[in-house]
Amino acid sequence: MNNQIRDLLATVYAQSVDIESSRSIGGGCINQTQALTLSNGERVFLKTNDRPPGGMFKKEARGLKLLREAKNGPRIPKVVALPEDSNPQFLLLEFIETGTPDHGYYERFGRALAAMHRTTQDHFGLDHDNFIGSTEQINTPEKNGVVFFREHRLRFQQRLARERGRLPVVTDQKIDRLCDGLEQWLDLSGEQPALVHGDLWSGNTFSDTAHQPCLVDPAVHFGLRETDLAMTELFGRLPQTFYDAYREASPQNPGYEERKQLYNLYHLLNHLNLFGGSYLASVESTVHHFVR
Repeated sequence: MNNQIRDLLATVYAQSVDIESSRSIGGGCINQTQALTLSNGERVFLKTNDRPPGGMFKKEARGLKLLREAKNGPRIPKVVALPEDSNPQFLLLEFIETGTPDHGYYERFGRALAAMHRTTQDHFGLDHDNFIGSTEQINTPEKNGVVFFREHRLRFQQRLARERGRLPVVTDQKIDRLCDGLEQWLDLSGEQPALVHGDLWSGNTFSDTAHQPCLVDPAVHFGLRETDLAMTELFGRLPQTFYDAYREASPQNPGYEERKQLYNLYHLLNHLNLFGGSYLASVESTVHHFVR
């Protein structure tokens, strides 16, 4: 792999480039990451996976490029290089130095996310499927946002959990009933398909040294913009100034506090599928809130 990385870097910089040092930045349960210092003085960010799901890095690169096209949105790392293999085992990205949020950081983040969400198209979904973590994410285009969220988010994850034996029959039946009545809880009046990050928990956002918000590891699609907001609340909430700035730039329909639980059910089901039964109680608590 190192020789392939050097060959790609030589193409990018139009000269021979060596890797002088590498520093592990850890990694989740899916990929490993390193910061590479190069002989030309540059640094790049390397993501690797010996056995990535089909086309994972190609799809991540497409998602990052799409996010970078949003006007006035958060900072997104550039794609430096991607092997031409059918299923690349690594991805090279711009290295962004992590900084410390300053006093106005979360207001800027809220406004930048609202600006990104104003990027739209005429249907929900995307022209290709991608991944949420290592789980396939289905992006079949739909004109109706409720249909898109019901069929390609909740029901898709429900089927995976059922097939893997992780859903008790009663819970499975309640999810069916919840999906059948989804329209009564999702007020989407005035909502357009929004360019969303798709996996916006705190580990996928940070401040750079200029105090600009940055986003990484996306599960990009044109979806319901509130799904990004809801995800920021699933594993620890951002400061209130972030939400206030977002809503000032992009007001929401009443009832978000209820809707966010439905949006996050998608992620809870995905975590149930990825990590097992420790997430079942959270899934069941959410479902029981809507269907008794």
